[in-house]
Amino acid sequence: MAIAARKTMGVDKIEAIADKGYFKSEEILTCETADITATVSKPVTSGAAARGRFDRADFVYVTNKDVYVCSVGEHLTSELDGKVQRLYYSSFCAGCVIKDRCTPSKERRIRRWKHEDVLERMQQRIDDDPSKLALRSMTVEHPYGTIKAWMGNTHFKMRRLKNVTTEMALHVLAYNMTRVKYHWHTDLHPSDEGLTDLVRPLNQLPYQNRLLGR
Repeated sequence: MAIAARKTMGVDKIEAIADKGYFKSEEILTCETADITATVSKPVTSGAAARGRFDRADFVYVTNKDVYVCSVGEHLTSELDGKVQRLYYSSFCAGCVIKDRCTPSKERRIRRWKHEDVLERMQQRIDDDPSKLALRSMTVEHPYGTIKAWMGNTHFKMRRLKNVTTEMALHVLAYNMTRVKYHWHTDLHPSDEGLTDLVRPLNQLPYQNRLLGR
């Protein structure tokens, strides 16, 4: 998606910012390979922290030694786990005095993807500037909320993909028109009552005429 967006925009450099629903390690790697800076919020898939145990983030990876260091300073060494992951663990876990705060299993195990460094660099960018994700939310989310409010409780009136696609295109066009008007009249906002006058004539037309542009 980011590669296609760069091609459409006709630029050499872009930064792709997305929420956690778009998090996929392989696609983030593809972005980095294509010289696209990806910033994607990582979903929390482990319930360890919620249960009062140490999360994976509490373990520090030491690159030059290829080990993870736990909260008591012990090293978790690794072995190959398949073709793309390594498995880290320590024989010290059985005698650890705070084992109950770490894992209910015999030992704590951490799996590391062979391109994990790509994800770590991305996470560092998020930590350095968390406002990027907030900016994405403010920029991207409100158009959908505004359009849904215009559409009402019934949402799409049409049926079949081709017709629904056309209906959505008309709503997006109407929204973009209100954005243009907003930039002309900065005291208004696209969700303001006055701006909805632009789309009311569209909503009042018969559906067949709206699709045909008549």
